[in-house]
Formats: sequence, C-alpha cells, structure tokens
Amino acid sequence: MNGLDDTVLHVFDHSFPIADGYSFRSREIISFLRKVGWRTIHVTSAKQGSSMSAHETLDGIEFHRTSVTPRLFQSSVPIIGQLQVVTTLRRRLAQLVRDHRPALLHVHSPCLNGLAALPVARQFGVPVIYEVRALWEDGAVESGACREGDLRYRISRLLEKYVCRNVDHVVTICEGLRQELLTRGLDSARITVVPNAVDIERFDRTGTRATTDAARLGLTSGKTFGFVGTFFPFEGLDVLMRSVRAIRSRCPQARFVLVGDGPDGGRIRSMARELQIEDAIIFAGRVPHAEVERYYDLIDVLIYPRHSNRVTELVTPLKPLEAMAQGKLVIASDVGGHLEMVTPGQNGMLFKSGDPDSLAAACLKLLDRPQDWHALRQNARGYVRAVRSWERNAQIYGQLYRGLLGRRPGRSISAKGVAYRKFGARP
Repeated sequence: MNGLDDTVLHVFDHSFPIADGYSFRSREIISFLRKVGWRTIHVTSAKQGSSMSAHETLDGIEFHRTSVTPRLFQSSVPIIGQLQVVTTLRRRLAQLVRDHRPALLHVHSPCLNGLAALPVARQFGVPVIYEVRALWEDGAVESGACREGDLRYRISRLLEKYVCRNVDHVVTICEGLRQELLTRGLDSARITVVPNAVDIERFDRTGTRATTDAARLGLTSGKTFGFVGTFFPFEGLDVLMRSVRAIRSRCPQARFVLVGDGPDGGRIRSMARELQIEDAIIFAGRVPHAEVERYYDLIDVLIYPRHSNRVTELVTPLKPLEAMAQGKLVIASDVGGHLEMVTPGQNGMLFKSGDPDSLAAACLKLLDRPQDWHALRQNARGYVRAVRSWERNAQIYGQLYRGLLGRRPGRSISAKGVAYRKFGARP
C-alpha cells in the first residue's frame, strides 16, 4: 500500500445477520477491499441489537458489536435513544482505535455514526470518510417517523450537513445523492460516487431455467414477469397490479411472480383479489437468500415500478443491477434512481412512474420484439461488468484511501503520547 499503514476501521449501522441491502453492500465492500490488500476492522452501532458477545464472526468476517444500554430506545422522546446510539458508539470506537490503531475511519450512514466518529477522529488524528447511502431525514419520512419539513426533519438535515462538512471526504452511492449534497453547499471536489454494484461472478448461471419449477407453477418461457424485493409502498407494486389486465388481454399466458413481502404485502394481495387477477399472480413470499436465484431463473422480465418520491429520485436500488448481472430483461419506472442505471433500448426499458398503462405498454412492446432480447441481455450484463462491479469500486476506494493517507497534515503529540489534530469545518 505504498508504504502506508493499510488498516481501515469501518463503522456500520448494522450488519448480518440482519439481511438487507445495507448489509449486503457492507459485506461486498469488506470482501473486495480485502482482495486488493487492505486490512479491515468492523464495528456496528447499538442499533444492531443485543449480542451476547463483544464481537461476532459471520461469513468469515468479524464484527465488533456495541453494547445496548438498558434504556436504549425505551424513552418516549426519540432524541434520547439517538443520543444513546451516538454515545455508546463513540466509546466503542475510542476503544477500538486505541487497540487497533487504524490509519483511517470509513464511516457509513446514518449521520449518527458520523457524530460518534468525529470526536474520536479528532482525539487520535485519524482521517474520516463518510459514506452517504441515503439521507437520514428522508428515511425517517419513509418510515413514518417524521414529516417532510417538520422539526425533526430539519434537525436531521442539519446533522447530516454537519457531518458531511467536518469529515475529510464524502462518498455517495449515486449521482442523485451527490447532486443533493452539492445543493447544500458541499465542495464537489470532496464528494466521490462509489455506486451500488454486484459481484458479477456470482451471476454466471445466465440463461438457466428451472423447468420443473416452471411446469409446477404453470409458467411459460418468455412470458413470465416478476419482482424480487421488499414490498414497500414506494416500490409501486400497486402500479404493477393495475397493469396486469391490459397485459393479459394481449398475452393470456403472462404470469407474474412476486418474491418477498413487507409493509405493503397485505394491500397488494388485497388488490389482486379485488382486481380479480389472482390466477395471474404467484406470491412466493419471503425466501432464504440462498434460494432467490431459483426464482430469478423462473422470471424472464424483472419489473421495478417505483413511485416517484425523494428517496426513489435520489437513490439507486441494488435489485435491478442483480437482474442485469444475470442477463435478465429489465423494465423500470423513470425515477431518478433508475435513470442512472437503465438506458432505454440498450440495457433495459423505462415507463412513466405511477402509470399502469405505460407499464403495460412497455411489457407488451418487449413481448412483441423477442429479436431484441439477446442484445438487451448482453448489454445489461456488459454494463454491470464495466461500471457496476465491486472490483472497480474497490479500486476507487483504494485511490481515495491512498489520497487521504498520503496528504495527512502534520501531527502534534499530546501529553499522553496520543497523535492529535483538529478537524476544522470544511467549506
């Protein structure tokens, strides 16, 4: 590593065994950084939940855990629980930095982690990268914890801005988030996009079809649509439900396989009954991650019908990339997060967000042009390999790390012999 100490301490909100997009991205970051020679240490905040041990090893990766205080999250005042997350994580980080002497802190959102890390970084003179995967205030709106523009929302925005302005460099997972931070006064030179990506080698079974399962479920090759993910309201599965009749009127053999469940699951099942399209829908429910690929094998066209809101316009999802990596056909709504990945007619198709007629038209157009399918699939997989691979991302991270470590300012030594420097606010 050019003669520099190459140990990086990663600070996460949570990790496996909690299985979600956040945990999957974290695992891939760790795995691919290690492949190119970086040593990594990992800690999760108290939001991971209770653990019997101070550390836990999962899939060969050791995670240091932060103890949950008895009063954590029990207060009726949300800020008390959030302050406890910050204070418990701050103490844990100070201990880990003393024990392991990392060269750099790589802190992953939410900003609570950044608030915990900044004073520790000041104490030990360690540079900090802060990775924004979503904006905390927008996530709170989606979860129903606050309303856009209310006091909690405004405070969350201020805290997010404070962390971004006081770290050494900011990473975002997409261009939408980068542009949003620029509107908040951050210097473009201090923001780098390291996009959502996939391990392309995990998806080398393209073109396989589980014929036994397909026959059992009554699926016809070339006419099976699907969705794989969590059933959140913003995913737009209601739009998909309303498009089914129009698609089936032209293609009676069309079937729709929905894999997963979530907060909107009950409403979507009710819609299927009310619209009398139950015979066209297969609700597979939640399936173990190891079995998800079996369902990908059954589906010809993956549909991502997200509604337009701040989260979907700013943040790119991971699932469409996984579908592209498998050489699947992709149809997505024209929200900002999808526009960063899907080029119509080249690696997928787009339709007008919130418009079931537009979705139906896109599906039928694809069915009418099977001669385009091979090129779409090849282009999608080629796109992922070229610009959405974890090998590429690991190189970007490595360049950022080396840049920060190579231009660290001089340090003064405190009376206790601890290296120390102040982080001034950035413009």
